[in-house]
Amino acid sequence: MQMKWRGHVLLMALLAGLFSLRIAGQAQQFWMPQNFLPSFDSFQGSNLRYSTLLLIQLLILGLMLRTCWRVGRGITVPDHRLGSGLAWTGGIYMAGSVIRILVGLLVPSAPAWFSTWIPAFFHLVLAGFVLTAAHFHLRHSRPLRGRAPA
Repeated sequence: MQMKWRGHVLLMALLAGLFSLRIAGQAQQFWMPQNFLPSFDSFQGSNLRYSTLLLIQLLILGLMLRTCWRVGRGITVPDHRLGSGLAWTGGIYMAGSVIRILVGLLVPSAPAWFSTWIPAFFHLVLAGFVLTAAHFHLRHSRPLRGRAPA
């Protein structure tokens, strides 16, 4: 692992680890519920069937782990354009996630989706991963020609 990228890899790995705990916690509550964990419904923030949600979550986790591995091994070449796209996407995703939480806190009559705290928190985790990947690309790439460095 290149030392200058180590912080990005460690933060992305931490966020991927947190997301894996969410997946494992919900799976535990689905197949072998435990009293010390929140109920299965506390993990469910959508109307998706659990099998569909689990598949999507495992795909996302796979992408996160692949990204950590590729950045850590120096396989991923920092790309300013990709970093900009990830920054916009991650920023919008983070803003939407924060708004969701704020609505859940400030609007007592808001639908239950706004106050499912476990999924809401983990959307912040996912947005943080995207923003970390964006920072990696923007920090370690050359800016596009004709533009000032970011």
